[in-house]
Amino acid sequence: MHQPVISGTGVFTPSEIISNAELVEAFNAYANAFNAKNADAIAAGDMAEIGHSSEDFIVSASGIHQRFVMDKTGVLDPAVMHPTLRERADDEPGIMTEMGVDACRKALAQAGCDAADVDLVVCAASNHERAYPAIAIEIQQALGARGFAFDMNVACSSATFGIQAAADMIRSGSVKRALVVNPEICSAHLEWRDRDCHFIFGDVATATLIERKEDAQGDHFEILSTRCLTQFSNNIRNNNGFLRRTRADTADLPDRRDMQFMQNGRKVFKEVLPIVSKHILEHIGDIGVGQDDLKRLWLHQANKTMNDFIGKKVLGRTPEDGEQPNILQDYANTSSAGSIIAFSKYSGDLSPGDTGVICSFGAGYSVGSVVVRRA
Repeated sequence: MHQPVISGTGVFTPSEIISNAELVEAFNAYANAFNAKNADAIAAGDMAEIGHSSEDFIVSASGIHQRFVMDKTGVLDPAVMHPTLRERADDEPGIMTEMGVDACRKALAQAGCDAADVDLVVCAASNHERAYPAIAIEIQQALGARGFAFDMNVACSSATFGIQAAADMIRSGSVKRALVVNPEICSAHLEWRDRDCHFIFGDVATATLIERKEDAQGDHFEILSTRCLTQFSNNIRNNNGFLRRTRADTADLPDRRDMQFMQNGRKVFKEVLPIVSKHILEHIGDIGVGQDDLKRLWLHQANKTMNDFIGKKVLGRTPEDGEQPNILQDYANTSSAGSIIAFSKYSGDLSPGDTGVICSFGAGYSVGSVVVRRA
């Protein structure tokens, strides 16, 4: 058996930023146009008026101040309200591949490794730009990696589930080095015209290099243990898919609301927090790690209030500055990539022997936790 370690991480950040002020201005312009167009139906009670959004509302509801996106022009156009991305020819690299390769190269550079030394690529993300061929195989080819590759989708928990799969294969000896890459174009499946969620998501790609401890050339974190949990819930969902055209009553409705991100936020908040807190506490308890042993929590970046609650439950007290770092104020919710961004940006200061937990959670419900120790 081999000891798996995280020896490198990489983050691709899009060049375009949408501030809360820009987002509110575009959303309110859309709302005004919608309400004016449907004034008679709204007055008759046949249609609901769309209320305005505000910067204060967004920050209070989420803690988000801005988000990075692959295209802001389409999102901020009240007549469009979604990103406008160039269609790629079949012989061109896909957009997720371009994002993922950038993050992978940064992870490889940090670890001092060459892509040719990698024999597994897992593309773990909440949405994939096509069903097949696998995005991971395209990334594998673009990097010049060896071995094999496959896609994985466990929504916001995709990164931690991918890390467990890769770590298990390294532990067993079936692979030596693996890249778990998370290209998330969340802006494309967000309904920007829905006041309750129009501010939630941003775009990014992350990559985590996992290898045998004896092969690691620089600073690294030992993966002490991984654990995953799923419990079915329909409270976070997206009903799009290839069967859509088989349903005659919906095939001609390209704008169906449930084809984008859907969430019953109140139920999610109430149901997920106890599941995640219990999961982490049982995980660390089963491997002999106490609450006081944890130096850092790198949590899924969905909502500041949720993270503050989980941090307090897991540590048994209010986290001190730096113990439970948030990055969502800058990146917003980036689905599976959020906890990896937090780990990438806020792990270098830990000392040998320091222990922490990377944890993500989301649709499914799904929870994945990775207990790591600075070597």
